[in-house]
Amino acid sequence: MIAFDADDTLWVNEPYFQEVEHKFCALLEDFLPHHTVSQELFKTEMANLSLYGYGVKAFMLSMIESISRITEQQASIELVDKTIALGKELLEKPIELIDGVEALLKGLNGTYRLVLATKGDLLDQERKLINSGLENYFHHIEVMSNKKREDYEKLLRHLDCEPQNFLMIGNSIKSDVLPVLELGAHAIHVPFHTTWAHEQVSQTIDKPDFIQVEKISEILKYLS
Repeated sequence: MIAFDADDTLWVNEPYFQEVEHKFCALLEDFLPHHTVSQELFKTEMANLSLYGYGVKAFMLSMIESISRITEQQASIELVDKTIALGKELLEKPIELIDGVEALLKGLNGTYRLVLATKGDLLDQERKLINSGLENYFHHIEVMSNKKREDYEKLLRHLDCEPQNFLMIGNSIKSDVLPVLELGAHAIHVPFHTTWAHEQVSQTIDKPDFIQVEKISEILKYLS
């Protein structure tokens, strides 16, 4: 059984968030420099993770909360409206598949059971999957509230799959690789050129169950 992360593994995601964050920082440039607004927003996101989880809606709420704090409750309702519009812009972004994704799924289809295992907002991730045109490749779809060891254990129980028969493919060492290897399962890391600060780790992995490739199109040679 092979599971795929979605955002920045199958389709582009983080660059869109960074684009909206840049616009958000510009809205508050009369109060603080761009880089300081960005730092404040990230602190708010981290404080809210346990309450809101991941995804665009959580990002929108954190932006609005940051406005209130940065402006000391002096922001106009127009500024809040503009921020909500930025969030909707993010939700309406078109799906841009990463090169080689569909060819890989076609190559694996019929030989392996394919699973989509991703974090984020359920409605948004379902919309992106439908709009991607990839939905029919997957045997099972799981939108996870988090991707820690216990979350993967729950997923494997649900799939009735032993760890040694499970492979996770994703762009995040923190979420898609380390907890999977802890279980005794397999992982392939496909780096993406942009990674959210919360997902960044600096760790060398030297395990037989781990492979790192430069492009997702390289994976098929390891599985054929």
